[in-house]
Amino acid sequence: MERRVVITGMGVVSPIGHDLESSWSSLISGKSGVSRIDDPLLAGYDCKIAGVIRGFDSAPFFSNPKDARRADPFAQLGMAASVMAMRDSGVDLDKVNLDRFGCMVGSGIGGLITLETQHRNLLEKSPSRVSPFTIPMMIANISSGMVSMEFNLRGPNMCIVTACATSNHNIGEAWRMIKFGDADAFIAGGAESTICPMGLAGFGNMKALSTRNDEPERASRPFDVDRDGFVMGEGAGVVVIEELEHAKARGARIYAELTGYGVSADAYHLTSPHPEGDGARRCMEMALKHSKLNPEEVDYVNAHGTSTGLGDVCETKAIKRVFGDYAKKGLLVSSTKSMTGHLLGAAGGVELAACVKAINEGIVPPTINLENPDPQCDLDYVPHTAREVKVRRALTNSFGFGGHNASLLVERFDG
Repeated sequence: MERRVVITGMGVVSPIGHDLESSWSSLISGKSGVSRIDDPLLAGYDCKIAGVIRGFDSAPFFSNPKDARRADPFAQLGMAASVMAMRDSGVDLDKVNLDRFGCMVGSGIGGLITLETQHRNLLEKSPSRVSPFTIPMMIANISSGMVSMEFNLRGPNMCIVTACATSNHNIGEAWRMIKFGDADAFIAGGAESTICPMGLAGFGNMKALSTRNDEPERASRPFDVDRDGFVMGEGAGVVVIEELEHAKARGARIYAELTGYGVSADAYHLTSPHPEGDGARRCMEMALKHSKLNPEEVDYVNAHGTSTGLGDVCETKAIKRVFGDYAKKGLLVSSTKSMTGHLLGAAGGVELAACVKAINEGIVPPTINLENPDPQCDLDYVPHTAREVKVRRALTNSFGFGGHNASLLVERFDG
């Protein structure tokens, strides 16, 4: 008998909200979380804007507050979102088999802030001033390790690192392990926090970042002809997924069913997407195949939509190749990165949560700042304002440097 996988818990920390509900409220109201960074260290930088999480304290989400101080900001955010997702799921850890409960909370970059801080200590002070926690704080897999320890999850534990596709790959491979019978439940997603001089300089010198410093709220403008790069953001998005009968047996509330997962490689360029969106096309087609759906049965696509010149055009081409005439005759597409900025390895987790909320609430979040559509981007991107519409099925895309592609397809659960 086929093992079905459902979503029973969600946790989000983002530049537009400290939890799932506040983030969702900001999304459907078209609120931007991008702001100017007033830091003297950035005086000579081209980009001085980002999607910063302000006023959030992660310590209460750790059973031992000291552990929060020994964690890089990305791991702090990963723990917070994971605790929120577990609480939301209502799972009683005393009543489930923790040997079959896995954890995959990834990060595209890991502890860049820790690396930068401790390297400064090494150069400006002495080797003895480098923290003994440096290595465990900076390695990308530590968030998954810490979350598993927090909840005593002894099932499969991994961290897939695929840049901006990280969350989708972690969730998708967890889905695969549940379907294959190696686990009954997983907590999966991604976390990222790289808004620091090294992060801004590295992406900035690639000319990947927007420099619309005087209008930060309008800087992330996917599919707009005046887009000039993405806006870096930070955050975490985590879901609890379970085998259907496992969820039913404990009386869980089921948000939606995760039915499709697509994965592919561009095999083309270090940072640029395939010019015809070939890898993205194959990725979406695989997700549809797993779901046993025809393209016109999908109501909404949460696009990768980063606000880069090449990326937005290539993804649009890929969507048109997958969905054919329906791409212009009924399919809704939007980029929530227009509001959150690009959360890198955390993006997919946050955007999957947005898809699930769209299904449950009957509202598709908009693409804000789409004032002058690029002629090559000619789909219905739900500009400016959220749209009330019945959504039964949604697909979310994440594409990462190195040509890594991952799509997830989620459906309304009807029992």
